[in-house]
Parts: sequence; C-alpha cells; structure tokens
Amino acid sequence: MKRLLLAATAAATLATPLAALADPPQHLVDSATLTVESMMDGSEGHEAAQFLRHAKAVLVCPNIFRAGFMFGGEGGGCVMVARGNNGGWSDPAFFGMGGGSFGLQIGLQSAQVMMMVMTDNGLNALLNSQFKFGADAGLTVATLGAGVNGSMSTGLTADIISFSKSEGLYGGISLAGSILSNDSKTEQAYYGAPLDARQIVVDMQGSNPGANPLREMLTRYGG
Repeated sequence: MKRLLLAATAAATLATPLAALADPPQHLVDSATLTVESMMDGSEGHEAAQFLRHAKAVLVCPNIFRAGFMFGGEGGGCVMVARGNNGGWSDPAFFGMGGGSFGLQIGLQSAQVMMMVMTDNGLNALLNSQFKFGADAGLTVATLGAGVNGSMSTGLTADIISFSKSEGLYGGISLAGSILSNDSKTEQAYYGAPLDARQIVVDMQGSNPGANPLREMLTRYGG
C-alpha cells in the first residue's frame, strides 16, 4: 500500500505541467540545444533534418519523465522556437508538459522529444493556453519512424511531426492525453518583460543572448 501511495504521489506530480517542475530557464534552453544536436546526429537525424528545413516551428522537450506503478504520469519542461520571415529562428517560449494515466503498468522512462510544427494550424494549436495531445480531431500529428521516414509528401501533410528518443522499461512514449501549457512566469524571468508565447515566437519580441546557441544549432541542421 505504501508503494502504491508513493507511486500515485509521484505520478500526480509528473502529471502537473507547472513552472515549478521545469528546469531553470537557461538550463532548459541549454539542454534543448544539446537535445537537438543529439537527436539530429542520431540514426533518424537525416530524415528529421529534411522536415526541419520545412518546419515553421520546433518544440523541444529535453527530459520528459514517465513513471508508473498502477498509476502513471509524465512531465517535463519544453521550449518552442519559430522560423521568422527572414529564415532565422526566434528566441524560445517556455512550456510545461504533463499527463496522467491509470492501469496495470510499471516502469520508469526518460525521453527526449522534438516536435516539428509544419503548418500554421499546428503552430496556432500549440500556442493556445493549454493544448491536449490527441484531443483536437482537426490536427494531424505524425511520428517520425512510423510511416513518415523518407516520405516528404506524407510528412508535409501533417501539422506536427513528433520525433523521440527514449530509455527505460516502456517500449515507447505516447503523448496522447498530455497537456502542453505555456509557462509565462518563466518567460518573464528569462526576458525581463511580460511577454506571451506568441509575442516571443511569432512577433519575435523576446531577446536573450543565452538562446543564441539553440538558434544556431537549428540553423545548422534546418537552415
């Protein structure tokens, strides 16, 4: 019973997409930079780069943790950058990812997740105050490695292409049911001004030199 209560408490914590769960802003940005490099240098990096060159925005989640013992949950911090009219990348907006489930499961998993946003529809959906994966029937989310590899025509019709690397006892990570929430407090701390996600990634009003390595890494792989 004690194990069950501890697992439930951990799962509830993981399922809460709050700023308190995220890394300090600059550490999260630095981790996102390393994640892009690691994932793009991996076995599927060549295919991912093809889509990245056409992406309107990218959401990078360096550490999505998922744990479960009867109860399950997942959570972590994410950053989003968007491509400007000049082809350059914006500074990052900050998000929290959380979700929960219940069932017969046990395990612990840490995953790196990168989502390439291919359409304005996908970008607008993610910029909503809260976005729940799998709940928007009008949004197409494809997974790199699940029928998208090497097929630009298939990938470019998707609103979002998800790309992940994971370790642990789960066979894979599913984001269905996960909630993505904008972290405005972290954004204000990082930029010193009350900017929202759309102002940062679409209007490109935010600027912090600490984000330059991330922007340069995306330019290196995605133009």
